[in-house]
Amino acid sequence: MALDVNDHPDTNRPKARVQQHRLVGENSGMQQVKRLIEQVAHSDATVLILGESGTGKEVVAQALHQQSLRARRPFVPVNCGAIPPDLLESELFGHEKGAFTGAITARQGRFELAEGGTLFLDEIGDMSLEMQVKLLRVLQEKSFERVGGSKTIHSDVRVIAATHHNLEERVGEGEFRLDLFYRLNVFPIEVPPLRDRCDDIPLLVKYTADRLQRGGQPVVQFSTDALSALAGYTWPGNVRELANLVERLNILYPGQQVHARDLPEKYCGNVEWAVGSVDSEAAEEAMLADIGVEERSMPLSSPRALLGGEGLDLKDYLHQVEEDLIRQALDDSDWVVARAAKLLKLQRTTLVEKIRKFDISRSGVASDF
Repeated sequence: MALDVNDHPDTNRPKARVQQHRLVGENSGMQQVKRLIEQVAHSDATVLILGESGTGKEVVAQALHQQSLRARRPFVPVNCGAIPPDLLESELFGHEKGAFTGAITARQGRFELAEGGTLFLDEIGDMSLEMQVKLLRVLQEKSFERVGGSKTIHSDVRVIAATHHNLEERVGEGEFRLDLFYRLNVFPIEVPPLRDRCDDIPLLVKYTADRLQRGGQPVVQFSTDALSALAGYTWPGNVRELANLVERLNILYPGQQVHARDLPEKYCGNVEWAVGSVDSEAAEEAMLADIGVEERSMPLSSPRALLGGEGLDLKDYLHQVEEDLIRQALDDSDWVVARAAKLLKLQRTTLVEKIRKFDISRSGVASDF
């Protein structure tokens, strides 16, 4: 039986209204994302949004559209990785009746549906090389033809692309075109993973819980120890994983307060360490070995020694340790920020923000961040 592309679940027209989400976060990395959005929103520059799966790249794209001069026009998303390669050309550019088996009527593509507005190409790194050539032509010439058609259609669309891949590595592997990469990478925005912005977890939990509220029914609440446990988790699924967890717990504990003991086991892996049940000196030695730092201006001491006498300003102490580790990583990396970020398991943009925050500069050289 021939496939009718007009009924394919991934190729239906987008709904007139796209579900909107707010860009939530006060972390320095997210503040940087918001600043970049404000700077580029009113231009028509192509934006490339980078980040791991689940970090909220589409939310960033929506924010760009909402703050742009095209905000009253359509925002049309398309997941390039979810549509079979043999259907993606028709999905983007449309087709004429009879263009191929299953094309029983003419159909507009996403470029036409986004006319005057924004086309969001999610997971652009999964697009085939053949389609990359066709997309590049449209971006360069601002025009295209439907599949099976000869009429040239002019396009007034702002393109925003996103990927979880390292496109420069994909270029080196021969999986992504260098010319298309340069065309897309006019204004890159890197979205930090949730593990680098754990201080935003309470805000994200509240935002998600509020969205789940229906008809005045109470929603799940999170205790301090539950939030602390969540802050110690690595979040491979990022914000999407957190939102799914909140929804699950809201079903299990509607209107109740969730404690750390109520969380699924995998989210509690660091709880015992956080409350100090592990021998402090052994923990210190293990931490130093993992970090690979032998000297710092404020070395870690045992908790008992730190709290002796008049006590300790914990905030200042942690800030000093963080600053010293950043300095050490930069020195060990010959001040190549990307390498230092890799040592510290941070996004480069996050590390740059921290360098600015602590006003760190190379000895005798002014910082250029």
